[in-house]
Amino acid sequence: MAKPEREIAKLREQINKHDHLYFTEGEPIISDQEYDRLLKQLQDLESEHPSLITVDSPTQRVGEKPLEGFEHVTHVVPMLSIDNTYNESELREFDRRVARGLEDETYQYIVDPKIDGVSAMLRYENGHLVLGATRGDGKVGDDITANIRTIRSIPLKLRGKGWPSVLEVRGEVYWPRNAFDAFNEKLVTQGSEPFKNPRNATTGTLKRLDTREIVGRGLAFTAHGFGEIVGATFETNDKLSAKLKTWGIPTNPHARVCKDVEAVMVYVRDWETRRHGIEYETDGLVIKVNSLSQRDVLGATSRYPRWAIAYKFAAEQAESVLLSVDFQVGKLGTITPRAVMKPMQLSGTTVRHASLHNFDQVERLGVGVGDTVVVEKAGEIIPQVVRVVEEKRPTNWKKIRPPKKCPVCSGDVIKDEGGVYVRCINPACDAQLKERLKYFCGRDQMDIEGAGDILIEQLVDADLVHHYADLFELNTKRDELIALERVGGKSADNLLKAIEASKNRPLTRVLAALNIRHVGGTSAELIAEHFGEMQQIADASVEALQDVDGVGPEIANSIFLFFNSESGRKVWESLRDAGVNMKQPRTEAKGDRLLAGKTLVVTGTLEQFSRGDIEKLIKRLGGKPTGSVSKKTDYLVAGEKAGSKLDKAKKLGVQILSESEFLKLIDDGSGSKAP
Repeated sequence: MAKPEREIAKLREQINKHDHLYFTEGEPIISDQEYDRLLKQLQDLESEHPSLITVDSPTQRVGEKPLEGFEHVTHVVPMLSIDNTYNESELREFDRRVARGLEDETYQYIVDPKIDGVSAMLRYENGHLVLGATRGDGKVGDDITANIRTIRSIPLKLRGKGWPSVLEVRGEVYWPRNAFDAFNEKLVTQGSEPFKNPRNATTGTLKRLDTREIVGRGLAFTAHGFGEIVGATFETNDKLSAKLKTWGIPTNPHARVCKDVEAVMVYVRDWETRRHGIEYETDGLVIKVNSLSQRDVLGATSRYPRWAIAYKFAAEQAESVLLSVDFQVGKLGTITPRAVMKPMQLSGTTVRHASLHNFDQVERLGVGVGDTVVVEKAGEIIPQVVRVVEEKRPTNWKKIRPPKKCPVCSGDVIKDEGGVYVRCINPACDAQLKERLKYFCGRDQMDIEGAGDILIEQLVDADLVHHYADLFELNTKRDELIALERVGGKSADNLLKAIEASKNRPLTRVLAALNIRHVGGTSAELIAEHFGEMQQIADASVEALQDVDGVGPEIANSIFLFFNSESGRKVWESLRDAGVNMKQPRTEAKGDRLLAGKTLVVTGTLEQFSRGDIEKLIKRLGGKPTGSVSKKTDYLVAGEKAGSKLDKAKKLGVQILSESEFLKLIDDGSGSKAP
């Protein structure tokens, strides 16, 4: 393989990994600036070698996968990412590009604080909130309407009058600092593990399937943009924002119209000193051309609008002395080095620990115990060591070496073949058991309320739990539960009730909770929907597993090895014997499931359906709604203003249906039009 190909492959792997950690796991390990540097390297390499560009490159897509557990929603107008800049010279270059694109006609900017929350879309039809959705990958998000409705600052019906028949508002859902701190104090009082930061906690809250668990948390929303609007036009962003405010939709009071780039610079410098006193987390400002017609002229690339850019403040850094290194053991036995340092102040918090990621990173940094190190917060969240101040190295400096035995169980360790991780291979290791149990009980798996990190540690240390199935036997050990620190009778009863309720989780959740390597929420859903029962998955060959759309050889082989190992068989059979559900609930069929096995794409504006309703109907008829047209697409349902998807469908020879033709198709067998 030629050198450019190797470099491109390596960069794509890194970027895909960080996309997954940021968008799916909500656990970024590098700063936004470092991520943008990697992406820029890849873009430059692909520009030099265009023959190496592939459709699956990170440069050819907008973002990551939608969240799991909700109905998917296709955005009528894609929710594009915004390009980033980190200094004034790059901001001025952006301004020059705008001037060239507008052929030097007069223009203004509107500048918004960049709230560090969760991007969301609110859709109002005739003044009523009908849909709330996450950004997802920019094209397809998740229907979180029920959860959005719990945010009291969001009107369920628009105030005043004169609103358009369709209004899509875009903005950020976030957790204000005071409300977040108050909720964390409540968790600690109850003996539960507090949330680590507002952004990840907001993501987790919006993924809750029980809206009762969201009420009272105090989430907030601020609008900063728009999607589809039918029945009204606006000249500028600030005039639209003023209207939104009169209709009861929260807008940012700190947004400011700037007459030119010099005024933007003044605001940027002013905001950098003010941002830490605001009620929400923010790491920069978004600068947008104010005129909506001028935005249309400037257009967008496949990834970013040309009329907007985010000015990101550099991550704050601080120096400290590395006193020692902890070795932490994860749920798959991965041993991760963590720096223990003299306490320092960083981004308004006291920091004592920082990530070293892995031992290859330790080697690259050349870091050792006794070194003075520079620490910054990756994505303003996770402290990480970024470099060593070598001129301050002491004479008693000590090299950091990977452990030869597991630091918890003293078991054997190995390094991944061709990888960077050192792993403990003792399946009975207590540290792995604790991490596996924490994952098993997590919100996106079995969702056992009250089984937080602290309690899991206690259950293992007290020899009450050795396997997943032991959790379901705790109802026979209530007195021993109550004897644990900070666990009273009421907490014990609530925990036992939550454990009992978790037995009814769908197979998707149970399969994801088993902690099979390479199997996350998305692949678990695909497999559970395909096979329907755990026994059928356990009996499946590697070839049968690969028949599942979206499951490749690596995932299939990992699943096969798990279910054909003695330990894997014992794990799932013990859960079955404990009464845990082993089946995937099937969507109730409508008519004769006329669309069974068919893939459909819906595009444009429909008269009788909202986007969410028609996609639900397609699923109920056995079909699969997707957001992009390909050779595998069976039908394209095209409404008004169908656009590029219609063109692509024609080129590929995909059968195209109007809304009336789609209704006729399902009427011929089901006799029903409405979902």
